[in-house]
Amino acid sequence: MRDNTAAPKDTDEYIAMLPVNFRGTLEKLRALIQSLAPEAQEMISYQIPCFKYYYMLVGIGANKQYCSLYVMSPPLIAAMKAELKGVKVSGATIHFEPDAPLPVALIKKIVRARMQENKEKAMAKEK
Repeated sequence: MRDNTAAPKDTDEYIAMLPVNFRGTLEKLRALIQSLAPEAQEMISYQIPCFKYYYMLVGIGANKQYCSLYVMSPPLIAAMKAELKGVKVSGATIHFEPDAPLPVALIKKIVRARMQENKEKAMAKEK
């Protein structure tokens, strides 16, 4: 799907490399994450768009079939198992088809929980 020989320099370039039917879904996901975590730094890490809030917060991406939300927290995925019933989960990554985006409420809950996890981890390190 994407030309993996050249890593994208930023999120705009990453999204532009995707097929048209994936772009709008990832742009909306990106905008939602930015609205929830405006102080998060956006960057390319592991060749995907990631958001850093103290530590890596979440990432977004796509493969040939799915869009993905990289939650980056196996404990959070485990804690939300009931809420993720019927959702394709692989490790700490949620996959969904571009024409069937994740519910906004679910994304909000995940991003807010990850922000709290990262903040608590940073505060614990300061002590």
